[in-house]
Amino acid sequence: MSISQHHSTRRRFCGAVAGGAIAGICSPSWAGVGQEYSTDVVIIGGGLGGCAAAIAALRNGLKVVMTEETDWIGGQPTSQGVPPDEHALIETSGANQSYRELRSRIRRYYRDNFPLTDTARQSSHFNPGNGSVSRLCAQPRVSLAVLEQWLASFEASGQLVLLREHIATTADVDGDQVRAITVRSKKTGDSPVLRGKYFVDATELGDLLPLTKTEYVTGSEARSVTKELHAGETANPENHQAFTMCFAVDHLRGEDHTIDRPEAYGFWRDFVPQLTPPWPGPLMDFTYTHPRSMTPKRLGFAPSGGHSVDGALNLWTYRRIIDRSQFEPGRFAGDISLINWPQNDYLLGNLVGVSEDEASRHIASAKQLSLSLLYWLQTDAPRPDGGTGFPGLRLRPDLMGTTDGLAKAPYVRESRRIQAQFTVLEEHVGRENRSIVTGKPISEIRAAAFADSVGVGNYAIDLHPTSCGDNYIDFTTFPFQVPLGSLLPVRMRNLLPACKNIGTTHLTSGCYRLHPVEWGIGEAVGCLVSYALKHHQTPETVRADARALNDFQKFIQEQGVQTDWA
Repeated sequence: MSISQHHSTRRRFCGAVAGGAIAGICSPSWAGVGQEYSTDVVIIGGGLGGCAAAIAALRNGLKVVMTEETDWIGGQPTSQGVPPDEHALIETSGANQSYRELRSRIRRYYRDNFPLTDTARQSSHFNPGNGSVSRLCAQPRVSLAVLEQWLASFEASGQLVLLREHIATTADVDGDQVRAITVRSKKTGDSPVLRGKYFVDATELGDLLPLTKTEYVTGSEARSVTKELHAGETANPENHQAFTMCFAVDHLRGEDHTIDRPEAYGFWRDFVPQLTPPWPGPLMDFTYTHPRSMTPKRLGFAPSGGHSVDGALNLWTYRRIIDRSQFEPGRFAGDISLINWPQNDYLLGNLVGVSEDEASRHIASAKQLSLSLLYWLQTDAPRPDGGTGFPGLRLRPDLMGTTDGLAKAPYVRESRRIQAQFTVLEEHVGRENRSIVTGKPISEIRAAAFADSVGVGNYAIDLHPTSCGDNYIDFTTFPFQVPLGSLLPVRMRNLLPACKNIGTTHLTSGCYRLHPVEWGIGEAVGCLVSYALKHHQTPETVRADARALNDFQKFIQEQGVQTDWA
């Protein structure tokens, strides 16, 4: 039997045995010499949304090819190095069962592999770093290990093909249908063609949207268009939130781990952000703009201190990922903190809408900013005792999987966003704006109820300063839902978003971009593709037909997807 005959026979066998949604018992077909995969769903981007979409599709029997630009899947908590930003109810409500399973697996990994104290081991809500920003401040490598273990059996069986260090380069599109995506290996230069019934854009910047000519928006909208209370007077497609190159450090008191002075240190040490309302002074300072009051607010920094320093938030414990007091004595030389602060938010350019060379220059400049922040902390930062500098701060490249000590990828807060069949506006989720449109006091209302809800979230609208000069925009929201219509492009029929690229505005993206919401978006998309294929429907008909929509919602609820707030 020839190779081509073998693959043809194998595909017929898969189709005969599968009979629909359980087609995943056979691996995606591989055409060998032609470097072509044919599968049920192609997921471009292996971050949280991509992983959640893959897990949902795989558990429902689909064949999946997923690509990832770096060599680490996981996105925000792994390659970007950011512990999860979550709401206060996360342990019991406001997230899908699978997201809480992810959190449980992370905790279990520590119990199984780290020498915890008895108290830490017995804690049902164990927080490795006891960071103040999150109830689960964990090391990037642990989150990576958990996700890889979760997908390992699917990858071993061939139901999942995971192409690490691959980027999408071209798309084969026929009208409103994507037929194939060509990707390129960053290691070998090979360019496999990925064919699928559905394609999922789970990239951090919405990279498939321009490739496939899917309609999308960027930046901020005008108030005259969206009627949003906090929108600007004019639209600005180039107005994007800052991105950040994160890094991890521990502190070894009495030692000197000062790095070489970064080339751009002088520039960043003296840099004053030009924002409206004004930033209070140099970026490299422990005073920043309070996001709500817009007044100067002092922060503290003390590697040996608690959660506050002289009444101010201690940045050291803010995103601390290892609290050594929870581990057996001697296991860690010091606590470890993840540095993602206002002081290393990069404001001088965007990663969307620019050439590859310009984006690379901005990333290089953002790396200089982060290294300059570290050098400033080691040499010039004021200490509580009146001295300057913390030379015992030690960069930890081993924890980030890089040689320069910085995260593998920038922490991205804003993406291209699809022009969706339904766009979430501030009036749907923002407390003040919703009070205005309903004519009722805040105490008597909730977020808009979406009949097509496929998920939930709970976070403030939290916009960091932007590349075009906006200071923080930060205000309260109600616990909200994720409408199915926000996941459906206005025209494309087999391309779905699974990250920060759904149908939100510049403002509402600020509450839909967080870890548990992104996971929920990805899971909803993976389930939607599975349901559509099994029932021979399109995503549009699932939403448009009340009976199908109700059936789909029951389908995802049975799989642990929360669609409403009780």
